[in-house]
Amino acid sequence: MADSLVERRSIDVVPDDERHGTAFSQFTLWLGANLQITAVVSGALAVIFGGGAFWSLIGLLVGNLLGGAVMSLHSAQGPRLGLPQMISSRAQFGVRGAVVPLLLVVVMYVGFFASGSVLAGQAVGELTHLGQTPGILLFAAITALMAAIGYRVVHVLGRVASVICALAFIYLGIRLLDRIDLGAALADRAFDLPMFLLAVSIAASWQLAFGPYVADYSRYLPRRTSSRATFWWTLAGTTLGSQWSMAFGVLVAASAGAAFLDDQVSYVVSLGGTGLIASLLYFVIALGKLTINVLNTYGGFMSMVTGISGFRGQRALSQRGRSAYIAVIMIAGTAVALLGKDTFLASFKDFLLFLLTFFTPWSAINLVDYYLISRERYDIPALSDPDGRYGAWRWDALTVYAVGIVAQLPFLATTFYTGPLVEPLGGADISWVIGLLIPALLYWLLARRDTTHIPAATIMPTDRVPVG
Repeated sequence: MADSLVERRSIDVVPDDERHGTAFSQFTLWLGANLQITAVVSGALAVIFGGGAFWSLIGLLVGNLLGGAVMSLHSAQGPRLGLPQMISSRAQFGVRGAVVPLLLVVVMYVGFFASGSVLAGQAVGELTHLGQTPGILLFAAITALMAAIGYRVVHVLGRVASVICALAFIYLGIRLLDRIDLGAALADRAFDLPMFLLAVSIAASWQLAFGPYVADYSRYLPRRTSSRATFWWTLAGTTLGSQWSMAFGVLVAASAGAAFLDDQVSYVVSLGGTGLIASLLYFVIALGKLTINVLNTYGGFMSMVTGISGFRGQRALSQRGRSAYIAVIMIAGTAVALLGKDTFLASFKDFLLFLLTFFTPWSAINLVDYYLISRERYDIPALSDPDGRYGAWRWDALTVYAVGIVAQLPFLATTFYTGPLVEPLGGADISWVIGLLIPALLYWLLARRDTTHIPAATIMPTDRVPVG
């Protein structure tokens, strides 16, 4: 049982004889990963920062669909390549150059681990009567254990959470609608463009932040798995789960106000009842956060290994080494959670939007290269060879990446920095749109001029014989 449950692979390609599952697994994973309290809080931010419930719901849906589509295009790469997401970045940035976006990806995972641990710590603390700080520590330890087991347990958690959390959200939704006047909550139809775009940006950033690791969880699917099926099942799961949670957050924030701000987890649980029901809901909240935090820990470990191996030439990793990398993510994330638990809500929006500045250019470059330039053809052994066809550093992609980051700054709106073009746009933040379009266009113009490094067909590491 241990041999089949504990994952042996890390950043190396998954051989065909170890592939398993169907594209539907992406639906249950991403549904379960998004039916959770942090997504509720993210949706609530659209109202807390000044938006009306009606247009916030629409803006969040637009952002979830747009960001989810980009994220799902990354997911479709997994079955074809059998590689973790960020390894494929070496084809664009170089075997060592890929470390540049990887550093920021690791920061993202630590941040999301921390934010998830704050909310889960509240739930675990209430459930065990230990308090928030011990709850955070206990939750972090369980998360690290699950991440160390690996890929199979991630998908098992996704399947379990997709059912249990869906039932809990149906119950909470009924209780919420019994308590509030839905017509009154949605009565304000005044359109405020900056607030609408804020809602779009919150949802889009939520989805785009999954991009650097989404293929990690589709890479074990059989190579024959349809790219379209992988795309659509991923999009369906992530959009349904996130919009469901965020819509719940919008209605809670619109009706509860300060009561929700004071303690997000306890207020949501109070909607369901007390006693045994409350304990069950605290468990559901912890389960939902466990699902996504295992993804964050696993993704952080994969990204660290990817970055370091680009310089060390390492492909395989021992179980002890795997545990060490996961421990680093857990310790860093837990430390941030403990330091920031009292100011979580105030900083979370800025964290989301600021991260988006760094990941939209990477996403644009990766997708343009994979679908338009390389047309899904990579030399997979060369992704580990700094002297191979992709080289150590690919300065065209790195330059475009830097330009993409800088191009967003005039349009970025956070509490610690606001670009000069935000005010003329009425306070709207459209930086993520700029961060997708400009790097995509620039990279396409540059990369199509030299395609000599692109193989005629995908080259696998087993026998160097092209396939597909």
